[in-house]
Amino acid sequence: MTTRVLVPQPIAPAGLEVLREAGLETRELDTTDAAELRQAIVDCSGVLVRTAPLPADVLSAAPGLEVVSRHGVGLDAIDTGYCRDHGIRVTFAPESNTVTVAEHTIGLMTAITKNLRTVDAATRAGDFGARSRSYGIELDGKTLGVVGLGRIGRLVAQKARLGFGMRLLGYDAYLPEDAGPEGVHRCALEELLASSDVVTVHVPFTPGSRHVIDAAGLRSMKRAAYLVNCSRGGTVDEAALIDALRDGHLAGAGLDVFETEPLPAGHPLTALDNVLLTPHMAAHSTEALDRMAAHAAEGIVDVLGGREPRWPADRPPVGHRPG
Repeated sequence: MTTRVLVPQPIAPAGLEVLREAGLETRELDTTDAAELRQAIVDCSGVLVRTAPLPADVLSAAPGLEVVSRHGVGLDAIDTGYCRDHGIRVTFAPESNTVTVAEHTIGLMTAITKNLRTVDAATRAGDFGARSRSYGIELDGKTLGVVGLGRIGRLVAQKARLGFGMRLLGYDAYLPEDAGPEGVHRCALEELLASSDVVTVHVPFTPGSRHVIDAAGLRSMKRAAYLVNCSRGGTVDEAALIDALRDGHLAGAGLDVFETEPLPAGHPLTALDNVLLTPHMAAHSTEALDRMAAHAAEGIVDVLGGREPRWPADRPPVGHRPG
């Protein structure tokens, strides 16, 4: 009997090779449409998902579904409650994109504090005089506040400390007090926001983290501070951020994620000169895409082979199998 794995969106060949070498048949699409997904998933035992949403009404169309594996880290598009209740294992790829996202974060931080977007546009327009008007700041000795001290947040902190000589503050609601990374002073979120020259956000999007940086938090930040967000758009109050950028309370922001994606045409953020925008692609290096595809595929192969996956995003009761 053929065991099928649905791959709703294109992935790197490395992931497909892992699945096929394990004797699994792949059904490859390029869609996020719920109706198409419901039709395609019906006879599948696994799903390797990128950004396609997998709500209960899609998952329930596959009575033999055993595993959903996330191509990346965030699980907010997967109905993990349904999976838990129906014995469907959920795996992800938390070690695949850490380096790439951390590097993207450092890149955004450097670009916005040096006004690179503004001076690039001026130079292209023939305005060489921008060199005497658009000054950046040095990061050396400045304070970086890291909200979320998981793999990515820790690596960003390390690179900022060793590469730029920055002072580090860290906030994490779940990490034990004695488990903070080297060189990071753990503190309350309020202290971090009020004391940091740059704040970078690295928390998963959950009901508890929605607008973890809210309007009051943004206004409590230093005047002329900077914000970087490479986690999820909903972790920052976007409307309040726009206001703080418009009136100059914040000097700038580097954003890879947004509350609505794709970013709608004519969105207020696109009209702001003090914002650098990238299209939710912090994890999209060639190396990370290969790792994400392969690691997500390995999770499916493990579960369907009766083995505990290397990167489980769940831990259901022993012996709980699909009905």
